Amino acid sequence: MNWSDRGFILGARAHGETSVILEAMTREHGRHLGLVHGGRSRRFGALLQPGNTVALTWRARLDEQMGTYVVEADEMRAARLMASPLALTGLATLAAHLRLLAERDPHPDLSDAAEALLDRLDDEALAPALFARFEVTLLAELGFGLDLLSCAATGERIGLAYVSPRTGRAVGRVAGEAWQSRLLRLPAFLASETGEGEVEFVRQDIADAFRLTGHFLDRHVYEPRGATAPDERSRFIARAIAAQGVEPAKMPDQAFAADDSLRTDPA
Repeated sequence: MNWSDRGFILGARAHGETSVILEAMTREHGRHLGLVHGGRSRRFGALLQPGNTVALTWRARLDEQMGTYVVEADEMRAARLMASPLALTGLATLAAHLRLLAERDPHPDLSDAAEALLDRLDDEALAPALFARFEVTLLAELGFGLDLLSCAATGERIGLAYVSPRTGRAVGRVAGEAWQSRLLRLPAFLASETGEGEVEFVRQDIADAFRLTGHFLDRHVYEPRGATAPDERSRFIARAIAAQGVEPAKMPDQAFAADDSLRTDPA
């Protein structure tokens, strides 16, 4: 059995005196482990670092075996990310999120989104908002997609301001006014669609975005597993909020998969 793919490194641990077990998020083969012979040598020191994208060839006699990796450099970004405290905590949080996925289960769209995030993870102005959008995408990939593109009560696609904590459906500002104390705030940069141009956000938007995604991650992912969100996520959020200046930041627009269900009760 063998295949070749492209992926980014999530981590590596020592195996024996000279080798490492490499964990990578590959585009077509999901989160996958493999043994790298000689991986503890100086030759591999800079290559096998979390955040780097590599070309991988995996080989094994049987598909269920761990197998071995042949690794070649592709995008070497680890050194740059290590220089940023925000990026380091973001990288640890990203790896923890991706470990929620079943091993060897392909998620090509999520892999692409994660790699795009890695490219900007040390950008203090944009990384926090991009990371919140990634968490929305992660929820969708895990089967808990949020519908943030239209109002659950009216079907309108403009003026969205809240999200129901029960249904994950967006609610318009007017429709949700009477229930706003029971709703989660929806930042504009999470509610917008592709093609609408740049979206501004400020520090409070970042806090609200992570409160929103954190609610659904806890409810649908961590609590059913008897677990809690990783501590790295809290540290990343604290640094992300602190990094936002007084002036609004801007980011390109991006859409998310929508839920087809409809409700008339926005709460």
